[in-house]
Amino acid sequence: MNVMALILQLVSGAIGGNVAGGLLKNLSLGPVGNSVAGIVGGGIGGQLLTALLPALQSAASGGGFDLGSVIGQVAGGGVGGAVVMIIVGLIRQAMSSSKA
Repeated sequence: MNVMALILQLVSGAIGGNVAGGLLKNLSLGPVGNSVAGIVGGGIGGQLLTALLPALQSAASGGGFDLGSVIGQVAGGGVGGAVVMIIVGLIRQAMSSSKA
């Protein structure tokens, strides 16, 4: 496992979570919540994308700096972060509306 790829996934996940929270105000968890959900989703999404696309895995494990690999890690992390933030926001929204 390449540590640099994981860092890229986590950072882009946090950014993706905050962007999604900014666009979907009703699902936003606040800056810290969006970041935490994004970091979790970025790690998961980036790892899934790396596992599904062997080209990203071979480039990431090679230790070389490949622009395609970096873009893939950032995209996987950002999308994963946004998706997890949206899912957590929907769950929170459903739980709060059922109590009211």
